[in-house]
Amino acid sequence: MQPPTAMIFAAGLGTRFKPWTDKHPKALALINGKSLLQRNIEYLQHYGIHGVVVNVHHFADQIIDAIQQNKGWGSNITISDETDAVLETGGGLKKAAHFFSSTVSPIVIINVDILTDLDLGEMLKAHNTYQPLATLAVSDRSTSRYFLFDEEDTLAGWRNVSTGEEKISRKAERYVQKAFSGIHVISPAMLPLIHQEGKFSMVDVYLHLAKTQTIRGFDHSGSKFIDVGKPESVEKAQSLFP
Repeated sequence: MQPPTAMIFAAGLGTRFKPWTDKHPKALALINGKSLLQRNIEYLQHYGIHGVVVNVHHFADQIIDAIQQNKGWGSNITISDETDAVLETGGGLKKAAHFFSSTVSPIVIINVDILTDLDLGEMLKAHNTYQPLATLAVSDRSTSRYFLFDEEDTLAGWRNVSTGEEKISRKAERYVQKAFSGIHVISPAMLPLIHQEGKFSMVDVYLHLAKTQTIRGFDHSGSKFIDVGKPESVEKAQSLFP
C-alpha cells in the first residue's frame, strides 16, 4: 500500500510570536537547536512519512532556503506557495490539493507550531479501521474553543466557551467537548468536497462536512503536547522536547 503523505501548515504570520516573527517565519523558531519545521518533518519520518507539502507565505524565502540547505532533512518536500495571499488552513489545503491528486492513502496534516509525541501510528490505524472522511487529534486540555463530539466520537459541533457561541452540525443526546490539537488525518476523498473559496479555516470545512459525513475524534490525552504559539511557550517546549 502507498505510504501516507503529509502537509505542514507553515504559512501563518505568527503574530502571537513577535518579536521573532518581525524578521523570521515562526516555522524556523528554534527549540533546543532544531526548528519547529525540522522537528515536525522528523516526527513524520518516525512514522514512515517522507513525502511532505509545506505551505509558505510569511518570509517564504527563508523557509525555502532552509529546506534546500538541509536537503529537506531527508524528506521529499514540495512547496505550496501562498506568497500572494495567506489563505488560512482551509484555503491552504485547497490550494495544495493538486499535489495529492494521485494519492490514495491517508494524508496527515499538522500545524508547524505543534510539538507532540502523539502516537501517529495509532491514529492512522484508527483512521483506517473506522474509515471516516477525517480523524482529528483531540484531548481533554483547557482552551476557549472546543470541537463537540457525540458519544460515538463523531464530530457534531463547535463551541466557544468564552463567548457562548455554538455551531451544531448534527444532533446528539450529549455533546462531549474536546480541544483540537492541530493534527488531522484525512481521506483524499475529502479534497473535492471542500467548496469554500479564498481564505477560510479547516474548522469551517469540518463543521460543514460533519452535517453529512463522518468525521471522528482521536483522543490522545496524556501525550506530550504543546502549541508553541507565543515566545513564552518556548521554554516549556524545550523542557518537553530536548
